[in-house]
Amino acid sequence: MRAAAGLCRLASGIARYRLARLGIIRAPHPVTLTFSVTNMCNSRCRTCKIWRLYQKHPERAEDELTVAEIERIFRSMRPLFFFNVSGGEPFLRDDIHEIVGLACRHLRPAIVHIPTNAIDSDRTVEGVGRCLEAISREAPGTAFTVKPSIDGIGKEHDRIRGAKGNFDSLMRTIEALRRLSNAHLNLHLELGTVVSKMNMHSLSDIASFVHNLGVQSYRNEIAEQRSEFFNVGDSITPTAEEYERLMHDFSATIRDNLKNKRTLARMTESLRLVYYQYAPRILRENRQVLPCYAGTSNVHMTPHGDLWPCCTLGYEKPMGNLREAGYDFNAVWRSHRANTVRKYIRSKKCACPLANQAYSNIACNFKAALQVIWNVLFT
Repeated sequence: MRAAAGLCRLASGIARYRLARLGIIRAPHPVTLTFSVTNMCNSRCRTCKIWRLYQKHPERAEDELTVAEIERIFRSMRPLFFFNVSGGEPFLRDDIHEIVGLACRHLRPAIVHIPTNAIDSDRTVEGVGRCLEAISREAPGTAFTVKPSIDGIGKEHDRIRGAKGNFDSLMRTIEALRRLSNAHLNLHLELGTVVSKMNMHSLSDIASFVHNLGVQSYRNEIAEQRSEFFNVGDSITPTAEEYERLMHDFSATIRDNLKNKRTLARMTESLRLVYYQYAPRILRENRQVLPCYAGTSNVHMTPHGDLWPCCTLGYEKPMGNLREAGYDFNAVWRSHRANTVRKYIRSKKCACPLANQAYSNIACNFKAALQVIWNVLFT
C-alpha cells in the first residue's frame, strides 16, 4: 500500500519536475534522496578508491554527520518516494538503524534501499534486523531492499573486491537474508554487479549463478569514473559496444525470469530493462539521451552534509552544505548556487549512465515510461 501511494505521489509530481527542469517553476521537493551515510569502507575494490579518503584525511572520519544532525536535516524536508542509502559500507555505522528510523519518521519513503559488501556477515545481518525493527516501528509496510554486491564467483569476487574471504561471507549473508525475508514480507533481497573490464567476460556466468540462487532481483551497473570514488583516470569502464552486447544477453535472462517475480521485483526489473536499453546509448553517444533531472527529481547528500545533484558531478558541482545552512534543506535546495548547477545540467554539458538517476529520468519521459509499463504488463 505504501509503495502504491508513493508511486501515485511520484506520478503526480512528474509534470512539476519537467517544468522545473526547464526553469519555468522552482524545483519541487526531490522524489529520491541518496544519502552516503559514511565514507568508511572495509572493501578495497579495484573499481573504487573511496576508502582512501580517510587514509589521507583521518580527521574527516570523525566529522561525519551525527544522528542528531541528520534528524535536523530530515525534519526540514518533505516526504519522498525513495530513500537510497549509500557509502562506503553503510553497515559500518553502528547507528544505521537509527538513520533508517528517522528517514521513515520524517521522510515517509515508500522504499528504503541499502547496498552492502557483506564482508562482515554477522554485522550486516544484525544491522538489517535492526533496520527492520525501526521500519516496523516508524512506518510499517515500507519496502526495504538490501543489495549485497557480487562481482564474480569464488576467488574472482574476492580479487575484484580486494577482500579475501568476501565471497564465502557473501554466501552466508545471502542465506541469512533469505531466511529473514521469509519472516518479513517487506524485506526484498537483491544482488548487484558492477560491470567492469575485470569481470565483463564473466557476466553471463554470474547472472546464471545469481538466478539459480532464487534471488528475486538482480541488477548491474557499469563501472564509472566518478570523483566520488576517486577513480578518475582508471581504465575500468567497458566500451559502449561491449556494454551494449552484454546488456542484450543480460536483459534476455531477466525477461525469461520476470514472470516468476514478486510485484515489486517485477516493477523494478521492468524499469531496469529500459535502463539497459538507454545506458549503452549514453556511453556511445556521450550525451543525455534522456533529459537529466539530477538536482531536480533527485539529490545526493554526503556524510559531511554536502548536497550534490548526483554522485557523478559530486565534488565538481556541489549545491551547498547543510551544516553551513543551519541544517535547513530548503536553504540549499532553493539557493542560487543550486539553480546554477541545474542550469549546467539542463545545458547538457554532462552525460552519464548513473542508474539511480536514470530511473527518475525514465519515469519523467513519456516514451520511456510507456516502455516500462509495457514490460510490466506483457513481458
